[in-house]
Amino acid sequence: MNGPRYDCIVIGGGHNGLVCATYLARGGRSVLLLEAAERVGGAAVTREFGPGFKVSACAHLLHLMPHSLIRELSLGTQGLHLAADRMPTTALSEDGYPLSLDVANHGTLEARSSSDAVAYPAYLALLQRLAGALQPMFETAPPRLGTDSWRDRMSLLRLGLRLRALGRPDMRELLRIGGMCVQDLLDEYFETPLLKGALGFDAVLGSNLGPRSPGTVFTLLYRMAAAGAAGGTLALPSGGLGALSNALAKAAIDAGVIIRTEAPVERILVRDDCAAGVVLKSGEPFSAGAVISNADPKTTFLRLLGAGHLDAGFVRRVTHVRARGLTAKLHLALDSLPAFRGLEEGALRGRLLLAPSLEYIERAFNPSKYGEFSTAPILEITVPSGVDPTLAPPGSQVLSAIVQYVPYQLAAGSWEPERERFTNLLIDMLESYAPGLRRSVVSAELLTPADIEREFRVTGGHWHHAELALDQFLMVRPVPGAAQYRTPLEGLYLCGAGSHPGGGVMGVAGRNAARQVLKEAA
Repeated sequence: MNGPRYDCIVIGGGHNGLVCATYLARGGRSVLLLEAAERVGGAAVTREFGPGFKVSACAHLLHLMPHSLIRELSLGTQGLHLAADRMPTTALSEDGYPLSLDVANHGTLEARSSSDAVAYPAYLALLQRLAGALQPMFETAPPRLGTDSWRDRMSLLRLGLRLRALGRPDMRELLRIGGMCVQDLLDEYFETPLLKGALGFDAVLGSNLGPRSPGTVFTLLYRMAAAGAAGGTLALPSGGLGALSNALAKAAIDAGVIIRTEAPVERILVRDDCAAGVVLKSGEPFSAGAVISNADPKTTFLRLLGAGHLDAGFVRRVTHVRARGLTAKLHLALDSLPAFRGLEEGALRGRLLLAPSLEYIERAFNPSKYGEFSTAPILEITVPSGVDPTLAPPGSQVLSAIVQYVPYQLAAGSWEPERERFTNLLIDMLESYAPGLRRSVVSAELLTPADIEREFRVTGGHWHHAELALDQFLMVRPVPGAAQYRTPLEGLYLCGAGSHPGGGVMGVAGRNAARQVLKEAA
């Protein structure tokens, strides 16, 4: 049962899989990419959720993809265009006086606290310096610990030199704050609850952490380091995130990649203790010298490969990878532009945060520990149709919101009896900040983590494939023994968000994995 043979088979056509396949093909390999869905893109797709209303279904904004990768793949010539770039961030306020987080726009912060207006640029400058020291690690495979390899030793030495180049004060500060909770750090710098809530939001976004959780400062630095290579700005592609995936697919095809959609993989073939190809659910086999999985680690190792091909200790580590989604997506089709209290219409071209204070965020986090949803969650809100009219019928709008914290499974049972109640709760929350919004709702869609798991085939519905936390970062991501895109099974590699450097629409894991495959085959 050999089937057609390729140098490399990539499982999964999400953005990392597409990036990996393209770089492999450009490196002279014959590449087959297999996608289970009817189109490529994974969680970065644009789809209709109501008649004439389209939305980026799961992935939200283009924020972390490096400019170097966009240039190398010539995505601009493949149809990627931005409807909005350098999108501003505004914190919504219960008192009707929103706060702009634009450092160049000190007005709203100065009006609340002159001391915070002075501290804010200094705070950002410090974190950007610290994040900048970490950023180069994103571009390469992380070093293994405890080996005699000169390559691993040189990688660790380069990291040490980058940290040393920070200078003694910044290096001391990194050691001091790296393991802290973000609440303690923000309390040191600021007094304005709204500012602290907005800044703490990015430290816990997409995580199973609250602002009082240890390590959330490092999580924030990690996110800032990833954003650094992308210029640190928020952007929205014309046509939504699906347009990015379409451009990546065109780049892959131009490089010679063969893409098969509606081709779910049933299992990875193993011969002589090496990955040798795959078999589709249809029974169709394909052979390859290397198999690269864009699926999450648990799906790759426990379902597609099978525990029988792995050491028991490694299986135990994979089983205990934390990948429990706590983030939902809300999509609203509106017949008019929402009017948020105190907000100028131009601010709707950016990102709106509903996280009035760190205490509010912590209270939103608490119920999730017990399998319950918060009655006052935190939200990241965009109105993408405000910058891209193609997403809604004329005169209508689309509102899209990330909702946190939303358990994968409720302690009380299924989500279905609670779906409508929770959706109405969210609309009521938005109504309190944007009076009249409820009567403009034409249709609504709520994707819980369980829905995300089912629609996008991600274990636990976690969009990072594995929690971003101190014990699942860098050279231990996703687990020791599979942290350099290589796995314990020869010829099998990872290239998805569950590998270094992590989730978000970044593409770096795919590029790094391709380089690793090409280097080892050289």
